[in-house]
Amino acid sequence: MKIAVRTVGAPSSDSQTNSQTWSLMAEYARQAENIGIDSMWSAEAWGTDALTPLAYIAAHTERMNLGTGIVQIGTRTPANLLMSSMTLQSMSQGRFILGIGTSGPQVIEGWHGVSFSKPMIRTKEIIEIIKMGARGGKLVYEGENYILPLKNGEGKPIRSSLPPTNIPIYLAALGPNNLELTGELADGWIGGCFIPETAHVFMDKIRTGADRVGREIEDLEIMVPVSLEFTENVEEAGKRHARGYGFTFGAMGSLKNNFYKNAYARQGYGESVDIVQKLWEEGRRDEARDLVPIDLALKSNLIGTEDMILERLRLYEKVGVTTLKVEPQGDTVSTKIEYLELLMDLVASLNKS
Repeated sequence: MKIAVRTVGAPSSDSQTNSQTWSLMAEYARQAENIGIDSMWSAEAWGTDALTPLAYIAAHTERMNLGTGIVQIGTRTPANLLMSSMTLQSMSQGRFILGIGTSGPQVIEGWHGVSFSKPMIRTKEIIEIIKMGARGGKLVYEGENYILPLKNGEGKPIRSSLPPTNIPIYLAALGPNNLELTGELADGWIGGCFIPETAHVFMDKIRTGADRVGREIEDLEIMVPVSLEFTENVEEAGKRHARGYGFTFGAMGSLKNNFYKNAYARQGYGESVDIVQKLWEEGRRDEARDLVPIDLALKSNLIGTEDMILERLRLYEKVGVTTLKVEPQGDTVSTKIEYLELLMDLVASLNKS
């Protein structure tokens, strides 16, 4: 099993200075690389983008893979995303991974002003166009969202001026159809809302998609995000993490479209997450947070003693997870690295058993 981390220290409204926060990110990346962390992943919402920080981190690291987790589908043309990916692959000497996902209508339509309609079709077309261009082919494509070159215009098929390269593409997916698309086309899955005890909810759909095109699910990297907290006070920590999901179920989506809530509903928490969302919508935020089941948080993360976390690691490995993207607790780089070192020791013992 491999361990990944996400970037830290991106500037925000309450940051100190931009130079300090970016330096903090670079220092975290260097130390993470030194202890054997496999990859670091950026993100984008409506602040920093997912691609630019990786160019900065690439200049401060040598071995660690660098992935976008995620670039929001529809926010760039396929050719623009292809150019950025090929550039980062060159800058990092082959360490770049393109992680993409649909995001949600609140961000795509509200922030970017792009229609969220037919996101799966857009995803499929973008993956096919990027793979075509990365292999060195001319961009000739006719889909529902993208036609290259445009018909009855002055454009012509163009091949990238950069040499062909491999761009691994990971897809963030939660819904059943998108999970099948992951199995069909992607090199890896960026999971979420994942509970090992109900892994079949996700893995069966990925396997169905892979089987459809003659692939094996073992051909894909399976990456799942978790928070990491070593503690003896499991109940208190679990409650704290559970309250954090109140925002996820209440605010990260609408009543019609909340992919995170729906994913947990498919794992047996439908009644609980519906109540949390309803209370949140009514403005009863503290009540909503208090009603998130503690076991949901404990099963979705690595929380507890070393022995407890080792047992959870065994379970993730057993169900086919190949990478855990870990968010260690701690306000400083040194604290985060300390927790990661302890986790890496556990993973080493897991791999030896």
